[in-house]
Amino acid sequence: MPTPDWPQITAIAWPLLAALLLGLVVRQVMLGVARRARAKSRESLAARVVQVIAVPAALALPLLFLILAVDATPLSAEVAARLRHWLGIGLVLCVTWLAVRAVGALEARILRENPVDIEDNLAARRVQTQTRVIARTIQGAIILVGVALALMTFPAIRQVGATLLASAGIIGLVAGIAAKPVFGNLIAGLQIALAQPIRLDDVVIVDGEWGRIEELTSTYVVVRIWDERRMVVPLQWFIENPFQNWTRTSAQLLGTTFLWLDYRTPMAEVRAQLQRICEEDPRWDGRVCVAQVTETSERSIEVRLLVSARNSGDLFDLRCVVRERMIDFLAQAHPHSLPRLRADLTREGAGAAAATPAPVPPGHAETMSPGAEDDASQDPPHAPA
Repeated sequence: MPTPDWPQITAIAWPLLAALLLGLVVRQVMLGVARRARAKSRESLAARVVQVIAVPAALALPLLFLILAVDATPLSAEVAARLRHWLGIGLVLCVTWLAVRAVGALEARILRENPVDIEDNLAARRVQTQTRVIARTIQGAIILVGVALALMTFPAIRQVGATLLASAGIIGLVAGIAAKPVFGNLIAGLQIALAQPIRLDDVVIVDGEWGRIEELTSTYVVVRIWDERRMVVPLQWFIENPFQNWTRTSAQLLGTTFLWLDYRTPMAEVRAQLQRICEEDPRWDGRVCVAQVTETSERSIEVRLLVSARNSGDLFDLRCVVRERMIDFLAQAHPHSLPRLRADLTREGAGAAAATPAPVPPGHAETMSPGAEDDASQDPPHAPA
């Protein structure tokens, strides 16, 4: 049995043990610094910077100490090279991690300075949308480059890369076809970030579903449906398909409520009651409050009550209130206005109808409709926010 070479073992062990102990001490110190910085991150920019750097440094510095310790040991050249190789890969991944955290911290700062929980948040939603999409794209590119650099340190993989480059035309064509959905979504994400057909918290109609844009990633969009469901839609879908965006330039909307009433309905009183309902409801934004007869049939008339509100949620509730209160008003004050099927077969009835004085026609301002819609019969879908 060979006798251990204790002097050589000692010469190899003590630098490595010293590096490990020093690395553990530095790691605990850096993690403690990160915890303190996290507690003060809301108050100080320097604390946020330290928090970003400290956590990756708690792993990178011990690896660096081990690389220096390996150089100080009498290990064989092959073993030392292999250890330095793996430790170097760890350092590359730590630097990649640091770069990803730095981009995330910059993104968080921009989002923090542009909150969307305010009434007029159009500019903030634009900034947040661009920031989120671009930050995710940059982080993905950093991770891809970091992993590629780590893999290229292996000679076998470098040889495979050289072989693939020799047939780059065919490989590129095949890879392009296979990765078309992925690259299509990435390009669509950049298009959305720049052109911004949608933004965070936009109210949209997607495949007939009413919802808000809850999350934007580099590959898909999460739409929060009004009944708390979530619809996950690929980014490319928004580039290739038409959809409704109710908050593209403003959250203000017009909404309609239709009533089918009798021909004897006093429209002047209906207009006055509609004005009172709107003025008493804080959800009305003061822009539009119009009552119009938009259609007639052999049995009834169609009355459209057009109102406006600051956003789609207020508009839906306001439309419901207008419908309920107007029906209640007509049922109490003018019950003959509610639609009914009747037939008057007597001559007295015809003579009484002829003696009824003609009503005073409404003025131009009372019947004017903002926007002069060509087809107001199509009531757009509304759902609560």
